[in-house]
Amino acid sequence: MTPIKKIRVLIVDDSMLFRKTLEQGLSQDPRIEVIGSAVDPMDAMNKIKQLQPDVVTMDVEMPKMNGIDFIKRLIPIHPIPVVVVSSLPLNVLDALSAGAVDFVKKPAVKSPNDVKNFINDLSLKIKIASTARVRRPAAVPTPHPLSLSSLSASADNTIIAIGASTGGTEAILSVVRDLPASTPGIIVVQHMPPVFTNMYAQRLNRICKMNVKEAANNDRIERGRILIAAGEYHLRLARDARGYYVKSEQGPKVSGHCPSVDVMFESVASVAGRNAVGIILTGMGQDGANGLLKMRQSGAHTIGQDKESCVVYGMPMVAFQLGGVVRQLPLDKISDEIIRYLNSVR
Repeated sequence: MTPIKKIRVLIVDDSMLFRKTLEQGLSQDPRIEVIGSAVDPMDAMNKIKQLQPDVVTMDVEMPKMNGIDFIKRLIPIHPIPVVVVSSLPLNVLDALSAGAVDFVKKPAVKSPNDVKNFINDLSLKIKIASTARVRRPAAVPTPHPLSLSSLSASADNTIIAIGASTGGTEAILSVVRDLPASTPGIIVVQHMPPVFTNMYAQRLNRICKMNVKEAANNDRIERGRILIAAGEYHLRLARDARGYYVKSEQGPKVSGHCPSVDVMFESVASVAGRNAVGIILTGMGQDGANGLLKMRQSGAHTIGQDKESCVVYGMPMVAFQLGGVVRQLPLDKISDEIIRYLNSVR
């Protein structure tokens, strides 16, 4: 039997205690080999050159240079997957924007189980990151004018649903950034923990032409509004005499996640049927693949991100293989496809 190739990991953190905790915890995983540690970004750059790790874990708040500036400097020279370890949502979002692949929230240690769960989560993210395509972020996004023609009454009933995981924060932004304020309502599931989803919604709201907020139970779907599923809350589409609204409710994980893309897509298939657009973006695993197939079977227009533009071609790949994708496209063509389809609705 051929031995499994281990993932070589470099730990970057200014706390010696935390470095030791990570090293001891991660070394328990037979697929991970901790090959070294660094106390700050300058030390990390030297160690990366010497050791050639497969994945780097990094705190954001460190001496000499913060982790975000370091990632911006690192990626163009050494496109290595970086998993950020932080408890600060804004720092995490900045790091993802700078080119980090994923993040894990630092635990508030109240019991040994908190550390164990954190290590398990980080180990999984490292394995996912080791398969990721690291991309250099665009310095300044080029405005991409999009326009909607006069939509028919049936388009007023249209709902757009987007699901993503690893690499999804920037992918979602790429899709929705330039959509006109008159675009039909959008609901989004991005796998993120509580607090982070609200900060992400606020960030999108500052950038996009549409209004963006974290979803709350019974929020109405409106033209020009994007609702982001709250961490640890499933997001489902519902309808009454006034139109569409959402149910945001806690519940067990589905397809390994809460919120789950499958839960959202399946509700859209049931409630909106052919009056829907489903979009599945970069992410590990298969959450959303079955739900997107149900959307297509109900008559919805479905779009999958292609392999070349994904950070991790997992969820879109499974959706495509199941037959749930009507059109598979590069990330930078998906917003055009949304507009094309909406303009064709009669």
